[in-house]
Amino acid sequence: MKTFKKIWWRLLFASYALVYLPWFFFLESKITMDYPNLHIINGPLDDMIPFCEVFIIPYFLWFAYIVASCVIMVLKADNQEFIRFALSLIIGMSLCMVICMVYPNGLTLRPDTLPDNAFGRLVAGLYATDTPTNVFPSIHVYNSIAVHTALSKCKTLKNHKGLLTGSLILCILICMSTVFLKQHSLYDVGGALYDRIYLFRGLCPVISRAQLWL
Repeated sequence: MKTFKKIWWRLLFASYALVYLPWFFFLESKITMDYPNLHIINGPLDDMIPFCEVFIIPYFLWFAYIVASCVIMVLKADNQEFIRFALSLIIGMSLCMVICMVYPNGLTLRPDTLPDNAFGRLVAGLYATDTPTNVFPSIHVYNSIAVHTALSKCKTLKNHKGLLTGSLILCILICMSTVFLKQHSLYDVGGALYDRIYLFRGLCPVISRAQLWL
C-alpha cells in the first residue's frame, strides 16, 4: 500500500493509450496506399537489404519489451527519471503521429511472396493487420531506443548488467527487424533516431516544471 501511494500518479501516464490507440487506428484507416499525394519513403538502399522472416521474433518481442520496461520504470525509477521516460514516450509518439498526418507516407518494400514456414506465416499475419503506411518515423524504433536509454540511465539498475545488456541487444534486434521485415525503410529508422536525440533537448524545462507538482 505504501508503494502504491508513492507511485499512483505514475500510473496515470498509462491513460495516454486512450489517446494514442484511437489516433493510430484512425490514421491507419484513413491514410492507405490509395491516399492522395502519399509520399513513398523507401529508396535504393532499402532494396539492398534482404528480407529475413526470422526477424519477426524480435519484432513481436517489442510489445513485451515496452510493457516490461514501463513496469520496471514505474517501480524502480526516481521521479525525475520516470517523468523523463514517460514524457519521452508520450511526446515522441505524438510527434510521430503528427508527422504522419502532415506528411502522409508509405512503403513499397513488402515482398510479393513469403516463405512457407512458421516465420513466414507470422509475417503474413503482420502484413494483414498492419498497413505499409504511417511509417515515418518508426515508432517501433523510437520506443525501443527511448526505453533502453531510460533503463540504462536509471540509477537503481546500474548494477544490473545482465538486464541492461539484454535490453541493448533486444533494442538493436528490434531496430534491425523493422528493415529486414520490410516494415520500415532506413529513412524511418533515421527519422526515429533524430526524433529521439533532439527531442530531449527540449524536455528538460518540461521535466523541471512537472517535478514541482510532485
